[in-house]
Amino acid sequence: MTRQSITLAKQNDEWLKAQVMEEEFTSKSEAVNYLIKQARERDAYHEFVQMKIDRGLKSGFAEKQTKEEMLAEFKKRLNNE
Repeated sequence: MTRQSITLAKQNDEWLKAQVMEEEFTSKSEAVNYLIKQARERDAYHEFVQMKIDRGLKSGFAEKQTKEEMLAEFKKRLNNE
């Protein structure tokens, strides 16, 4: 593991110390690694959602259907899978 030296704002350092004291984490390093991992996962999820949105926008508008027609199409797709 790479060793780093970082400077924290006082309130962030106090929060990290409290997390260790409350035994949420075994060390401040563990807490920082966890928070970075969460941020990376959130970024990956946002990229995934944006990709789905872009794909949907590129596909254009769906044809107008009644509720019954939509339900029939969904059932047909489910039966084919």
